[in-house]
Amino acid sequence: SSGINAEWPLRPGDIEKVGFTGSTEVGKIIQMESAKSNLKRVTLELGGKSPNIVFDDCDLDQAVAASHMAVFFNVGQCCCAGTRLYVQETMYEKFVEKMVEKAQNRILGDPYDPKTNHGPQIDGEQLNKILGLVDSGVKQGASLQTGGAQFGDKGFFMQPTVFADVQDHMDISTQEIFGPVMQISSFKDEEEIIERANNTNFGLAAAVFTKNLDRMYHISTALKAGTVWGNCYNVLVPQSPFGGFKESGFGRDLGEYALNHYTEVKCVTLAVPQKNS
Repeated sequence: SSGINAEWPLRPGDIEKVGFTGSTEVGKIIQMESAKSNLKRVTLELGGKSPNIVFDDCDLDQAVAASHMAVFFNVGQCCCAGTRLYVQETMYEKFVEKMVEKAQNRILGDPYDPKTNHGPQIDGEQLNKILGLVDSGVKQGASLQTGGAQFGDKGFFMQPTVFADVQDHMDISTQEIFGPVMQISSFKDEEEIIERANNTNFGLAAAVFTKNLDRMYHISTALKAGTVWGNCYNVLVPQSPFGGFKESGFGRDLGEYALNHYTEVKCVTLAVPQKNS
């Protein structure tokens, strides 16, 4: 259970540091249990609902390919998945058309088969959660473009799913699905999309697709996310710190910043009776 998983490393003892990657729900338990035990240091890399913002001056095919992998990589079981996909209204319909076609061309099957690029979900419980959120998306008025159901009668396979015309208040737009479900919305301009992108309890990652570097700098500075990718997605290298804002956690993995969490600063002050130099 989540309680056992969160509590066992936090009981009083020799453990002085816990680094956790997982759900926000369990991360909150770990934070509380740390306070109850020996106040061990904790870093948390938790859930996300990352905005992926596509402007009409981008390279369309490159943005479609990157945005596709931003959601469907590891069949959506990725904390920084770019599931809130915002596309500027002047290219919205064309983008949706290309994205639906790409999703429909995914090859589902045995993940050990080299031809497969879409395997199963982790278990039946997670599959049912995904199906429940997909059902809520349909009921709340989002336009289901493709997928939306379990694939086959063996295993825990979920069809690649794309919703269009998603509104920000819908469950599929606010909750972390952790599955192969893409939500596409349209936007008009920079100021609108900055406010909408930041309107979330999460802040793990974000992306911006545009050829305008001034726009890129303006938006990446304004977004409340620990990582912002420009004209790419899921680019992680050892030198670059990775971690979240808000309920996506605190602390950083990777980079020099990560080492700080595993060290202690000590100040030693000595009284010198006589100056010898």
